[in-house]
Formats: sequence, C-alpha cells, structure tokens
Amino acid sequence: MDSKKIGDRIYPQGYEPQETPDSSDDDVRNQLLDFILHSGSIGSTKPSEVIDTDLFAVMSKRRSTRKFSDKPVETIKIDKIIAAADTAPTAGNYQGFEIFYMKSPEKKKLLVEACNNQPYVNSPVVLIFCKNPSRVKFDFPDYVLKKFAIQDATLAAGYSQLAAQALGLSSIWIGMFNEQKVMDIIETDLVPSSILCIGYPEQTKFPKPRRNLKELVHVVW
Repeated sequence: MDSKKIGDRIYPQGYEPQETPDSSDDDVRNQLLDFILHSGSIGSTKPSEVIDTDLFAVMSKRRSTRKFSDKPVETIKIDKIIAAADTAPTAGNYQGFEIFYMKSPEKKKLLVEACNNQPYVNSPVVLIFCKNPSRVKFDFPDYVLKKFAIQDATLAAGYSQLAAQALGLSSIWIGMFNEQKVMDIIETDLVPSSILCIGYPEQTKFPKPRRNLKELVHVVW
C-alpha cells in the first residue's frame, strides 16, 4: 500500500489519524497506537462523549446491523477501531494480516457485487482483513503459516468489531464473498479472510437468544 511521510510519521496514502503525538521517539508506530487508544477525546466537537469500557457489556450489546444511517463516522473513532485491531494477539507477534480501508464509493459498489450482492456492504466504513502469511517467520510448512495468518486476521477483525461497538457504532461481519473479485478490487495478491462493515445503526437491536451453557460447553476429563 502506498504511504506518505510527514516528519517522522508514516501513514498510508489517503489515511492519516486525526490526532498524533508530538515526539521524537523512534518507536513511532507503537507510540501512535498507544496515543490513539488512550486518547480521551472522541472528536473535537464532542470531547465528553463516553466510551463503553465494560467489555462484557460491549459483548452482550453487539448485534449485526444490516441498515446503517447516513451519519458519517468520526475519524477518531475509525482510528481507534484500526488501532484496536493491531492489539489483537497473533502467532509469535508477527501480525500475519493486513487491513484495507475502503474509501472509494465506486469500489464499494463493486465490493457489493463481489459479496454476493449484499447491499449493506456499502456501509460508511469498510475494512477488509487479509491474510499475510509472509509476515509469519516461523520455520514451519506453508500450510501452518497460512493457518496462523487466518487466525491472526480473524482475531484482529474481532477486536475491531468490539471496538466499534464500544464507540457507539454497529457492524456486520461479511464472510460470504468471492475472494478473487475482492482481491482484484483492492489490487492485492493477499487473500481476504473477512470484511467488516461499520456505521451508526438506523435502530438499536435487542439481544437474540443463545444456546444454553450445557449445550455449548463440553467438559473433557
């Protein structure tokens, strides 16, 4: 992905975090993530907006949304969602995944077609998580590295999804898509594992029933 350099800070072309620290620290990337995640402000116009920090409440409230409002998602919230993905555990901390932030309206329409014509893919924020086994530097067979990469990408997307919920947004996880078509649209040879569509929901959904604990958990002695 193309990038640009501003001082000592490097960002992808077309995406720059809203708030960045002023520092000469060499470890800019990690410092930037820490700065974003711990920033108390959620946009200059709403400095007092509350983030839901109760993890279990966030989990229980999360619902798949297929109807998003037209309200744009604040840049600082997108920053936090992306930064949250980078905190996910990965095999050997090699981070065998990449995130493609889809901003082009034209390409979003193509993405809908590549995702089995699911219209809600054309959401305010679209993040495509791709596997990158080349980053996983273990001395294992390729099939093992690919397995690590899909695990890495899946965990990262899950962290982003929970972060979106904590920030008052909603999302839907897309797993039904034509891999090659998606790869052609975002112009990469990396295979996508999931697509996360994010925005403000048109309405709040109530919890759906889940399995009983005895149906879910299988104890092995």
